[in-house]
Amino acid sequence: MKKIIINIGRQFGSGGKNTAEILGQKLGVAVYDTELITEAAKKSGFSKDFLTTSDEDTNFFKLGFNNSFISNNSFFQIQSDAIRNIAEQGSAIFVGRASDYILRDMDCLDVFITSPLEVRAKRISERRSISREAAEALIAKKDRRREAFYNYVTFGNWGMASNYDLCIDSSILGIEGTADFIIDFAKKKGMI
Repeated sequence: MKKIIINIGRQFGSGGKNTAEILGQKLGVAVYDTELITEAAKKSGFSKDFLTTSDEDTNFFKLGFNNSFISNNSFFQIQSDAIRNIAEQGSAIFVGRASDYILRDMDCLDVFITSPLEVRAKRISERRSISREAAEALIAKKDRRREAFYNYVTFGNWGMASNYDLCIDSSILGIEGTADFIIDFAKKKGMI
């Protein structure tokens, strides 16, 4: 079987993680999102809780009780090493974490998933039991953090179509339809 590496960038609330999970089920491929943080924690010696609070953020990160710090670059290197190690071992689907940039020298399918704000706000509002206004504020905050993280570590532009093989609005086909479309696209690209 061919090695399949799919990198999913996504707007907050667009269903990117759910799409990745469906892709993983349909293709029989492991999906790495928060699992990646656990992997990075194991290899780095830092606690999973520390890495979780530092994830996809561009601030400097405080470690434990000894008042030492880890820089953005060191944190990104920990995650990059984990992503590269997993990708070198076999098929994988990565959600976020600038994996398209980290694996730019490998044969990957790079996808960016988007949706209109009203669709994302409805999804987040229902999932988190918050008002539409609170959902929109959360979306703006999360997307700003994702954009700042991606742009900082890649010197690129998060969500820019030229960074990806495929950009897709998940509200058009739904989450499962989006996953099916990505699989069809990967077949046409010769990855599957």
